[in-house]
Amino acid sequence: MPEVIFNGPAGRIEGRYQAAKEKNAPIAIVLHPHPRFGGTMNNQIVYQLFYMFQERGFTTLRFNFRGIGRSQGEFDHGAGELSDAAAALDWVQALHPDSKNCWVAGYSFGAWIGMQLLMRRPEIEGFMSISPQPNSYDFSFLAPCPSSGLIIHGEKDRVAPPKDVQTLVEKLKTQKGILITQKTIEGANHFFSDHMPELMAECADYLDRRLVGELTPGAQPKRLK
Repeated sequence: MPEVIFNGPAGRIEGRYQAAKEKNAPIAIVLHPHPRFGGTMNNQIVYQLFYMFQERGFTTLRFNFRGIGRSQGEFDHGAGELSDAAAALDWVQALHPDSKNCWVAGYSFGAWIGMQLLMRRPEIEGFMSISPQPNSYDFSFLAPCPSSGLIIHGEKDRVAPPKDVQTLVEKLKTQKGILITQKTIEGANHFFSDHMPELMAECADYLDRRLVGELTPGAQPKRLK
């Protein structure tokens, strides 16, 4: 898995990148938790998501937001981190111009950034939002949510209480043309302590079903410009 450095809005960005064998393989970007609370691209959930996509033939990238590891810059409360994510997607797409679609997966803070990126990039056709925090971050920009995706969280999450996640899911479910799949991991907290296998199994099952054309009622395949 090559270590990579590419240019971002605040200087260099450090990442880990794996190209797929197929030139037109889809792209997956995986976004890490809050930089101020120990979040890095080596977070175990981010790491496992990276390999889950890679094993299914995706060109895959995870990276450190600005100010983390060897990524330059300073924490920017979300705005700069969204720019970092956009720069990361630009970088992969420049290397893989034949890629026809893209996915974004984010955990906690990364889920918030990922959903914002989804709104700005029409080529993103699927998302995984793991332990999103609608109690802490504003998700009102999802109007409407442009793609089908998975929202998955823990039943005993005290950082992002299930009732708040449920409110977000119910709002998104009213939209036509997309399908929001919600999964709750019984007994799991925000960090999925002792529940990592269940989390990854649900994410893998969702991705496998999407790859065979399920769980996207009325959705049209999106194309890169």
